[in-house]
Amino acid sequence: MDDSGSPDAGVAWIDVNDLRGQRRVALPFCDRADPIVEDLTSWQAVAADALGDEVPLNLRCLDTSPAVEDPRLSTIGEAAWHATPLTRSLDELHAAFRPQTRRNIATAERAGVEVILSAEAEAVREYHRLHVELRKRKYRLLAQPREFLDRIWKAFSPADAIRTALAMVDGRPVAGALYLVWQDTAYYKFGASQVEFLPLRPNDAIHWQVIRWAHGRGLRMLDWGLSDLDQPGLGRYKRGWASVEGRIRTLNAGGPPLGRRTDVEETLAAITDLLTDPSVPQAVTARAGAALYRFFC
Repeated sequence: MDDSGSPDAGVAWIDVNDLRGQRRVALPFCDRADPIVEDLTSWQAVAADALGDEVPLNLRCLDTSPAVEDPRLSTIGEAAWHATPLTRSLDELHAAFRPQTRRNIATAERAGVEVILSAEAEAVREYHRLHVELRKRKYRLLAQPREFLDRIWKAFSPADAIRTALAMVDGRPVAGALYLVWQDTAYYKFGASQVEFLPLRPNDAIHWQVIRWAHGRGLRMLDWGLSDLDQPGLGRYKRGWASVEGRIRTLNAGGPPLGRRTDVEETLAAITDLLTDPSVPQAVTARAGAALYRFFC
């Protein structure tokens, strides 16, 4: 707090203690949760409690954060980050996209892909169906529970700060994405699509529609979030839209979770592999995500 008693800096974190061990996370299921600090001194002040005992801490933040300079923290992971400033005219924004991105937008328009941008909860639930299917088919991972997305909607909806985009072909949703708004920035949070419709470029239709919506709302930035470095194709795709690029660091103090057991990690991996097998009905995979996803933070 400053001398007048107003907040001057801060960091958010939570303790987790489950079958994977005891750990401290800032914050679970977030691409990043940068501490709001101006310098290393401010960071050390707000981090005193988080680093004041033996519970291991994981923090994800941009590599420009003063927290990166803290010798108590070591880098255990790195990812790409992209953003598109929205302060130019739409024509200037379109011209700044890479040629392939502009061609993809035109392909979607010629194919008649329609994008519905919705603030309603039902659109979130329709998106979740695509999300479960994609994570199972492409990544062999369990999806976030529908309740998780419902809670996001309930948190952001009162401020008109959430939109679900659905790309429609012949009246059916073939791709979708979920965006959140905070202050002057729109955040691309989730995206999913059906592989057989990718030649129609539904994802490009979605992103271009959202950029126009965000620009019309007066937002100044579209944050594309985290891209794993072992998925260079995703990074190239976002680079086609984004003119700003950086790195997200995963920082750790204290090592692995207290009481961590490798047999638990191996069992969770085996169960995930079984429940995302193509032979497993999608409804079963969705229920498995609802039961198990919380352990993966």
